[in-house]
Parts: sequence; C-alpha cells; structure tokens
Amino acid sequence: MPSLSDAISDAGRGARATVVILGTGGTIAGTSARAGDNVGYTAAQRSVQDLLAAVPALAAPGAPAIEAEQLAQLDSKDMDHATWLALAQRVQLVLARPEVAGVVITHGTDTLEETAWWLHSVLATPKPVVLTAAMRPATALAADGPQNLLDAVTVAATPGVQGVLAVLAGQVFGALGLRKAHTYRPDAFTAGDGGPIAVVEEGRLRPFRPWPVAAGRGAAALPADPQAWPWVEIVASHAGARGDGVRALVAAGVRGLVVAATGNGTVHRELEAALAQAQAAGVVVWRSTRCADGVLIGAVAEAAGAAAALSPWQARVALMLSLMG
Repeated sequence: MPSLSDAISDAGRGARATVVILGTGGTIAGTSARAGDNVGYTAAQRSVQDLLAAVPALAAPGAPAIEAEQLAQLDSKDMDHATWLALAQRVQLVLARPEVAGVVITHGTDTLEETAWWLHSVLATPKPVVLTAAMRPATALAADGPQNLLDAVTVAATPGVQGVLAVLAGQVFGALGLRKAHTYRPDAFTAGDGGPIAVVEEGRLRPFRPWPVAAGRGAAALPADPQAWPWVEIVASHAGARGDGVRALVAAGVRGLVVAATGNGTVHRELEAALAQAQAAGVVVWRSTRCADGVLIGAVAEAAGAAAALSPWQARVALMLSLMG
C-alpha cells in the first residue's frame, strides 16, 4: 500500500489530496503540570492546530494537504448528542467535496467507541472517516498522540480505504467490535474476536481484510433538536439486581432500555420481571452482553436481533436511531 509520501492526486489532475482534521478535544489535546504525569492531566486543552504542530511530517513535501477545524473541545467522558449531531453534519459536508480524500477526528478515548459506531450508523459515504486519540496527554514524556495522528492521516489519505475507522497504537479497527479494553496502556483498544482490520507500519498501511462501509441514513435525516431524540438508557444485570431502577426510568419517561446482560444474554429474575413490565408499558427493550468479547448466540441471539452482535454502548446508539424512525 502507498505511504504517506505517496500522496494521492485529485481525480488525476495532479493536485494533492486533502485530509480534513476535526478536533473535538480529549486526552490527545490534554496537558499536565508535570511532564512525567500520565494520569493527573486536564483533557481538551490544546487546539487541533497545536496537535498538528507536533507532527512535522504532516507539513513535509509529498504529504496530503491538511485542513484543520476545532469542532468541539471536550473531555470525551462528557460527549453529548449535540456534538454528535454537529460532527455528523460537518463530516458529511466535508466529504462531499471532491478533493477531500478523508476526514480525521481527534477524540478522547473514553467514548471513542460510541462516537465511531454513531458515525458508522449515520453517515452515508464511501470515503474514510478515521478517529484517533491518545492515552497520554500531549505533555507526556512519551506522548502517543503525535504518532497516532500521523497514522490516522496516512489511513485517511490512502486510496481505496473506506468506512468509519479508529487508528490507535499502529492498529486500524472498524467501528463494529471496537472496545476500549484497558484503562492505561497506549494499546488500550481491541476489536474482540475480529481483531484489527489493518496495521500502519512506518507510514505504510497493511490491510488484512476488506474495509467496512458506512451506509447510514445520512446526517441530513437526523432530527434537528438533539434534546428531542429518544431517551435510551443502559441497565446492567448482576448479582442481587433489583427492578426498582427500571421502574424509576419508566416513570421518568425513558423510551428504550438496553440490558447489559450476563454471559450469553442471561438476566437476573428480578430485573427481568421489571423489564417485562417496562415492555408492557411501551418501552422498547433490547438485550446485549456485558462480556468484553463475543456475541450472543443461539435462540437468545435470534430474540435480541440487531443488538446480538453489539456492545451495550453500540446497542444504545442503534436503539436510539431505531426509535427515531
């Protein structure tokens, strides 16, 4: 596969391909008072332009043309639906430009897997949308953000790549199956049984299997007011589970519930009784598993439908979009 220096041309006219980088904050833009402190930092402090300045290779001859925008400045634990809407709309608009090869989104790691699935489910484009992040702040002695950003641009600029992807620690993941699996290590992400789709090695992309396709309804089809989007929550089954939380959510007006079930979709009897009551009251209930790897199988999977192969966090997004109609 081509390297970053083998920048693609625009429809054969010799112009450099353009990669648009949208900044949303996160640890990759975080700072700490001490260079050796990898956990006591404040996220979302540096601009996307600052992040670019830390990667000289992106300004080198032969690199794609880069455009950068600060779309948001959040610690991703605080990601919200309004930002998701703005992000989907902006990505769709940018990718409609013929000279744009792909989009890179700098993001926090905490909810990156949710944003990736949201964009996969919403966008309608053959071009790549690449999320990247960092586990260490920009002020760390060995910050991982600059290399991750360089790798993400490499992926976004490579001809033939498509779909919503995440690039971290040299690995390229699809949105489906993406999980943050470690609280600290730079290689914190996995993709369950499927593993990474590709790797980036010294500026070159080595794919293992076909790219996913983002074939959603399109950002224009989303309701304009995020406050009016269907309220969907996640409840977990566990030892000693009670149904009071479910009943409280129903009374408060929740429209959908995703159950993070134990094992292959099993649910504590007390919680299951409350969920049956919720369904009788018109609340839509989907079932997933709280296990980090694997999917629901057998009769449970058939009953779970779309949620069988999704994490609870992905299933919440899918149920919310389903309730939007």
